[in-house]
Amino acid sequence: MTNNTENTSTAFPLARFRRQITHPFKESFRGERATGIYSALASAFFLGMSPVFGKKAILLGVPPLAVVGIRTFLATFLLFVVIAIFKRKYLYIYPAGVLGCLMAGWTNGLGSLFYYSSLSHLDAGIGQLLNSFYPVFVAFWMILDRNKPSKMTIFRLSLAIPAAALLMKTDGGSIHVIGAIQMLIAAALYALHLPINQRVLYDMPAPTVTLYTLVAMSALVVPTFIFSGSGGLPTTLPAWGPLIGLTLVTFSSRLTLFLGVKNIGGMQTALLGLSELIVTIIVAHFWLKESLSLYQWAGAALLSVSLILVGWDKKTSRAKQRPGGWLSWLSAPRLSGDVPWQPDR
Repeated sequence: MTNNTENTSTAFPLARFRRQITHPFKESFRGERATGIYSALASAFFLGMSPVFGKKAILLGVPPLAVVGIRTFLATFLLFVVIAIFKRKYLYIYPAGVLGCLMAGWTNGLGSLFYYSSLSHLDAGIGQLLNSFYPVFVAFWMILDRNKPSKMTIFRLSLAIPAAALLMKTDGGSIHVIGAIQMLIAAALYALHLPINQRVLYDMPAPTVTLYTLVAMSALVVPTFIFSGSGGLPTTLPAWGPLIGLTLVTFSSRLTLFLGVKNIGGMQTALLGLSELIVTIIVAHFWLKESLSLYQWAGAALLSVSLILVGWDKKTSRAKQRPGGWLSWLSAPRLSGDVPWQPDR
């Protein structure tokens, strides 16, 4: 009896110590936060494929504006069909939410025009590396919206910034200046649409926000393509292959992106989204025969450390967010209990 008591007394502190050590990381991968983390990582994988498919389509003769217009329209149509058939309740959205999705869609749509235009001047890997600065812009936009990042987020950001700088260093040659500027503008606009959608996602399900944001994007980029005079639809079968692939990853990345933003916030999703760099680098190396310098591999390693630290980071809750902010008007009105999608929240 004495031995059992002694064993219990010695084992309990050890078990409690183990729980204390693993608690922050284990708790980060449970419930809604786990859904957010996995969704953000899935979105990063799909987004990492986007520049590769886009660059391949451009190399096969598809104009950049055509790439943007075709993939956005097809992804929007595909998502609408899926929701209309299986989840019609997700078609409901409140008026301020519509305005928020319009703002986010037009912002991201304009960023997409800059993004794929820059790919006509840059390699897919280099373009995505420049685009990796968007978490810096996300932090700036969210601070303006009175959504202060945590200390761990700031530390992870301090790792991500030099990592992105290292990823931009090449062994020789120079980066196309116009293409680089276009990609940085695309990064700033992409970053801006995340806090806009985060406001709407407080009260709306991710599929709804995804659909109406894509509709708004299509309303901008499709007419731009049609009236740009850059040509019609591709006429060769090989050119359609990358476009179909780009459509599928756009459809998947948007849905998982907003699911991540809803559960862990725009800043955390942006930092996890940097893992798309690794996907782009690997796929572009084997498919497009692009290569990295030693500096870029060092940047990729530093970026990996920033990604691993997500287990100890926390999302700023809505309750802790300071009132006001330039996006506060996007909050939903008080909703009644008979709103069709509320039970699924």
